[in-house]
Amino acid sequence: MLTSTIKTEEEKTTKLVSVVIVEDYKLTRVGLRSTINEFENIRVVGEAEDAKTGLEVIAKVQPDVILMDLGLPEMNGIDATQKVKEISPKSKVIILTSHDRDEEVLAALGSGASAYCLKDIDPKTLADVIRNVSKGACWLDPAIAQVALNLFPKPENTALKTSGDISDARTQLTEREFEVLRLLVQGKSNTEIAKELIVSVHTAKAHVCSILQKLCVDDRVQAAVKAIKENII
Repeated sequence: MLTSTIKTEEEKTTKLVSVVIVEDYKLTRVGLRSTINEFENIRVVGEAEDAKTGLEVIAKVQPDVILMDLGLPEMNGIDATQKVKEISPKSKVIILTSHDRDEEVLAALGSGASAYCLKDIDPKTLADVIRNVSKGACWLDPAIAQVALNLFPKPENTALKTSGDISDARTQLTEREFEVLRLLVQGKSNTEIAKELIVSVHTAKAHVCSILQKLCVDDRVQAAVKAIKENII
């Protein structure tokens, strides 16, 4: 009797997510490892205290997700993140930082990571971010989004047209998409956006997809960055 090799949807969603932690403070590494391993279907498979060692571990184990500290010694987390794509292209990087200083936010937004989190993030939220990022999603910590908003203040003449479109002719967003974009910049997930706007998750996802197409970007983080830098919101 042949056994089917086709995985069920349940099996796909319960796939173990492998994680590597790159963090120079041992106490923080131990805390992250202990916290992450408490959650179902997420396991820490490696760790390192500096970028050089971290890249060696990553190249060896090819993890699904990497938690990368921003302030690493010698080589910082931004440079390390850029090198990850060369040695483990399928790995997704989540940038972790204990600060929300302007220069760090700017550096994080330009690193190409899939998510950006402050280290005081709620453990359950972090677990959700890890799972979602492993599936290709992107996430921006609301606190980091707010700092970014402050860095790129909206000019006085930037306003929403009465027709419901943003004044920038390059981005013909509807009024609803404009609302979704603001929530996206705040780091909201599709589920949270749906709840906020009282629509279905499917509808929220459709709006996000439309926004990405109209802004000519590949993911949610790029959309948030473009919205901030170009004063779209």
